[in-house]
Amino acid sequence: MLDATTRSGGTATASPRATAAELAVAVPPATTVSPAVPTHFAARCTRVLLSPWSRLSLLVVLLAAGACGVLLFEPQRLLTEGWPPQLGGAAAAAVFTVAYGVCTVAFVPRPLLNLAAGALFGSQLGLGVALTGTVLGAGIAFCLGRALGQDALRPLLRGRWLEAADGQLSRHGFRSMLMVRLFPGVPFWAANYCASVSRMGLLPFLLATGLGSIPNTAAYAVAGARASTPTSPVFLIAMACIALPALGGVVVAWRKRHQLRRL
Repeated sequence: MLDATTRSGGTATASPRATAAELAVAVPPATTVSPAVPTHFAARCTRVLLSPWSRLSLLVVLLAAGACGVLLFEPQRLLTEGWPPQLGGAAAAAVFTVAYGVCTVAFVPRPLLNLAAGALFGSQLGLGVALTGTVLGAGIAFCLGRALGQDALRPLLRGRWLEAADGQLSRHGFRSMLMVRLFPGVPFWAANYCASVSRMGLLPFLLATGLGSIPNTAAYAVAGARASTPTSPVFLIAMACIALPALGGVVVAWRKRHQLRRL
C-alpha cells in the first residue's frame, strides 16, 4: 500500500486516492433547471383568467356576440316568412324552443317571440313552446350571470336603488320575481341578470319565471295565432289581456313614485 505522500529528493507526491478526492471536490455537481418557474407562470395565468373581472369580460363578449348574431339573422322574419319547410312537427317545436331560449339571452324581445310561437304552432302548442323557451332562456341567463358576473358586480352594489333591489331579491326571491313577471315593465333580460347577481336561488327563480310568465305569454300566443282575424273576439280579448297588465304596472309605479324617489 502506498502512503499518502512519499518523500523523494524533498519533493512530495500525492497518492492516487488523494488526487481522486481532490478532483471530486473540485468538480461542482451538474445544475438542474427547477420546474418552479413554468409552474408559477401557469398558476398566475390561471388566476388572471379566472378572476372576477376576466369572467365578467367574457360575459360581456358573449352577450355582444349574441346581440350581433341576432342583428345578422333577424329572427323577426319568422313572423313574415314562417318556419323553414324542412322542419315540422315535434322537431320544429324543439328547435324553436331552443332558439327561443337563446334569443332571449341575446336581448330579443319576448313579445316578438311569443307572437311568432302562436303564429307558427297555434295557441296551445305555441303557449307550451313559448313557456318552455322562456324558462330555458331565463335559466341560461341566470347561470351565465351567476358564474361570470356575480363576483365582479356584487361589490358595486352601493347605491340605494341597487341595495334595495338586491335585498328584495335575496330575501323574498320567489315573491319578488313572480311580481316582476306578472306585471310587465322590467325587461326580461334585465330581471334575469339582476336576479343572478343577487343571492336568489336558481329553483325559486325558475318557478317564479314559469308561473309569472303564463298570463302574458298566453295572451301573446293567442294574439299571434289569431293575427289573421284581428276583429275576432278572441284576438280582441288577447290584446286586452296584454294591455291591462301593462296599464296596471304603470298605475302601481305612479302610486309608488314617492317611495321610489326616496330610494
